[in-house]
Amino acid sequence: MDHNSNNSAHPAHISQPSAAPLTSPAPKPRRRWVGSTIAVLLVAALAGGAWYLVQSKKAGSGGPGGPGFGGPGAMRSMTVTVGSATVKRQNLPVTLTAMGTVVPTNTVTLTTQVSGVLRDVLFTEGQMVKKGQKLAQIDPRPFEQALMQAKGQLARDQAQLDAARVTLKRYQTLWSQDSIARQDLDTQAATAKQLEGTVIADQAAVQSAQLNLGYSSITSPIDGRIGLRSIDPGNYVSAGGTTGIAVITKVAPIDVSFTVPQDHIPSVLDAQKQDGRLPVVALDRAGSKPLATGAFLTLDNLVDTTTGTVKAKARFDNADGALFPNQFVNTRLTLKDISTLVVPVTAIRTGGNGDFVYVINQDRTVNQRTVIRGMSTVEWVAISSGLKEGELVVTEGADRLKDGASVALQGDTPTQAPGASSGRRGNRGEGGSGGRRGGAGRSGDAPAASGAAANGGGGGAATGNPAGVVPNAAQPTPASPAVPVPDVVPTTPASSAAPATPAKAQ
Repeated sequence: MDHNSNNSAHPAHISQPSAAPLTSPAPKPRRRWVGSTIAVLLVAALAGGAWYLVQSKKAGSGGPGGPGFGGPGAMRSMTVTVGSATVKRQNLPVTLTAMGTVVPTNTVTLTTQVSGVLRDVLFTEGQMVKKGQKLAQIDPRPFEQALMQAKGQLARDQAQLDAARVTLKRYQTLWSQDSIARQDLDTQAATAKQLEGTVIADQAAVQSAQLNLGYSSITSPIDGRIGLRSIDPGNYVSAGGTTGIAVITKVAPIDVSFTVPQDHIPSVLDAQKQDGRLPVVALDRAGSKPLATGAFLTLDNLVDTTTGTVKAKARFDNADGALFPNQFVNTRLTLKDISTLVVPVTAIRTGGNGDFVYVINQDRTVNQRTVIRGMSTVEWVAISSGLKEGELVVTEGADRLKDGASVALQGDTPTQAPGASSGRRGNRGEGGSGGRRGGAGRSGDAPAASGAAANGGGGGAATGNPAGVVPNAAQPTPASPAVPVPDVVPTTPASSAAPATPAKAQ
């Protein structure tokens, strides 16, 4: 009985299995809670930072309506600094520009007219030569021998002619005495005539030999510049060769050949009638540097049907040698001068409706205006219609403009937009609407109200204390005891802000 009662008295002890002691619960829920808290804090920090940046941007742009807010004043404050020029009236030359080629007035290939061995070359490649200057020498000995032979033949035939003439005179005397027959006299007269012809032929042979001997010395036929030598001394040269020894070009004066559109032929002819010497300027390949100035010479006598142009030629003195034969140049032919309204070339823009300019109004806004352009130079463009004298047009920065945009001219004094802050964000006690903590501004020596500092609206940007310090705040005054100023002024709602304490006169 006692055994059963003991068993019934401790049933829990009997039914409890023998197991290891219980361990502490796993800390996983707590770790998840800590991680979630950290994530929420990070998201809150990012949101607060974004809000702070947006508010700072709002404050720096002067609040709603300022630049960057898209309000009514946004378009007006987004000004573009541009270059400008005034529409004026001046004499503009009417010119024709075309591509041209420098052409020498005379080109000669230095060739030999007799065959022989080239013995001497008496010129330097590229030098300037004069007309009649000896440039090369062919071996003259064969021509000297031919000349001597021709002279000998002439002397022999001349002697025979003299003898025939003497005989003829004798026959004439005998015929007068009726001593010989008429036939003998006629035969002797014919013999004398025949010998006269032979002598004339011999004289021609002598002159031909002398000419060939002269051709053995090669001289320059013109004044000009000689080119590179194509045959060296010691080579055999033949008469009538196409290669020649060198080429001579006349470079002073020199011509420039260019083309004129067929539509401008009447204008060129009329201008040439009024002024026989139309000025022509030769420019370099880029068309910016003048090389020489000459005069218009003439037009060709027909139009090229494939290009619709006519060839023209101008002549230049070229005393300084600025123009070189076969050089590519740009030509500018001036027909006349006209008085017209002009603007710089950079002011003209091209759009879907044609050429236009931006006109600057008195209120510093621009209007897009369509114009009709006329003749132009490198710097100026004539305006046929669309502008008036004295108007102001945009020359630089027009790519960023639209009709009605606000602009600022170069040299204008910059002005501060309304609501702009002169304070630096984050500086303690600094004035301005952009500051996070408004500083105590002052006008003269009067401290600003403490309520304004509490509400974040510090003293004015222009008159606020730049250091953000309240005058005499930490010093005792006769009117009030010294009150320490905390580094950070707590921001409180406007309804719970303490009433402003009026400043007392010191």
